[in-house]
Amino acid sequence: MSWEETTKEKMLHLKLPTDPRWVGIAEMQIEDILTDHAYCEQKAASSCISLILRFNDLDEVVDTLTPIVAEEWGHFERVMEQIRKRGLKFGFPRKDEYVVALANFVKKGGNRMQQLTEQLLLNALIEARSCERFKLLSKHIQDEELKKFYYELMVSEAGHYVTFIELARSYQEVEKVNARWQEWLTFEASVLEEIGVRADRMH
Repeated sequence: MSWEETTKEKMLHLKLPTDPRWVGIAEMQIEDILTDHAYCEQKAASSCISLILRFNDLDEVVDTLTPIVAEEWGHFERVMEQIRKRGLKFGFPRKDEYVVALANFVKKGGNRMQQLTEQLLLNALIEARSCERFKLLSKHIQDEELKKFYYELMVSEAGHYVTFIELARSYQEVEKVNARWQEWLTFEASVLEEIGVRADRMH
């Protein structure tokens, strides 16, 4: 089975697998990768907080996302630990063309449940791609400590992806969520193809 087929089958059915050469290129700019990763974790926590505040009347949203906030912030702290122990610099955030493009795909309008579904699918897709990238790092990066580190985070992000999808299905018809998810997957592949391989970014 080719690496493309393996990724599609085992890593959340993403339609465009990451070019495996990304790991080698990224490893040469590990300071940039770790910095970008730290900001990704911070944004993930902030996104869940925003959803909790926006949909505070939905108990399942609040109860499901609250522990994810804590976990994502814990990941931020762990990435910062990796940066500090290597004597690297925690740089400034860069504009994230990947997330901006995905955010522009969010459907505007609709009722609150439709808006919630869109945000949950956006979060799920970012988690799915992160999971795929973490797997590549855990298998191919030369740094043994980072291999273990990214394997642990890969497992966690996969769980988050499933959580977001299942939460969306609990507030919208399963068929509609599944159909919209396929649209998200197709669009994300086109975004990644246009952006290409970037050595200084997690996405």
